[in-house]
Amino acid sequence: MSKRILRAMVHLALGVAGVLILLPFYWMVMSSLKTNNDVFTIPVRWITTDPVWSNYADIWTKSEMTTWLGNTVFLSALVTFLQLLTGSFAAYGFAKIQFPGRDVLFLAYIGTLAVPWASYMVPQFVMMTKLQLTDTLWAMVALQAFGALGVFMMKQFYESIPDELLDAARIDGMSEYGIYRKIVLPLSTPALASLALITLVNTWNDYLGPLLYLRSPDLWTIQIGLKSFINQYNAEHALIMTGSVLSILPVVAIFLAGQRYFVEGIATTGLKG
Repeated sequence: MSKRILRAMVHLALGVAGVLILLPFYWMVMSSLKTNNDVFTIPVRWITTDPVWSNYADIWTKSEMTTWLGNTVFLSALVTFLQLLTGSFAAYGFAKIQFPGRDVLFLAYIGTLAVPWASYMVPQFVMMTKLQLTDTLWAMVALQAFGALGVFMMKQFYESIPDELLDAARIDGMSEYGIYRKIVLPLSTPALASLALITLVNTWNDYLGPLLYLRSPDLWTIQIGLKSFINQYNAEHALIMTGSVLSILPVVAIFLAGQRYFVEGIATTGLKG
């Protein structure tokens, strides 16, 4: 079998896999433009000839979508910013500064990635309760303001920056904080973009964390809000699909806008697999 035929078969298989992955999302979008009776028709109507655009207006009047989206945007933006700050700063110390016990401390910190959240979920909740942060967005911010994955990613990228460049800056009298801010960060755009996208998507889609800590309806994120909406309007299938589409649109738009930096950042942080 020639290489050309093999390449064509691989591309065909990838194309089929891509279609199968995108098919549920396509059905969700089409269902959001149907009436309730048409959502689960047999056979499935893959193309909506008479779209019901009013669903996208009704969802705002029948739910607290504005509040849910506002809370989710605030939480996702703040957590992403803090993770970029703490992750890049800690990674610079682990990658470019020599101090006793550095490697052991880094391995211990990265080892927390192997610990499932369920194993320390209860003591974490008790700690947040004693700090009187439960039922506030600040509980989610405090728990997600830093993460081992971000430190690992940024450290892998920083190790690709020549030490000679930083040594020259030190000889010129620049402090470590100045090197981090004026040299390292400007060179880290791809890695920072990758970390930002990963953190943003994880925070936006988080369900269990807000479910545990956010009890007041005016603090609910989009995931908790949609769950309550489904319980209240379990027969409004078209509106449920409409809310689902609105919940993923911001993430999809941000990912499409930053996918070039994301791919470049993954390729330069040692996560190529």
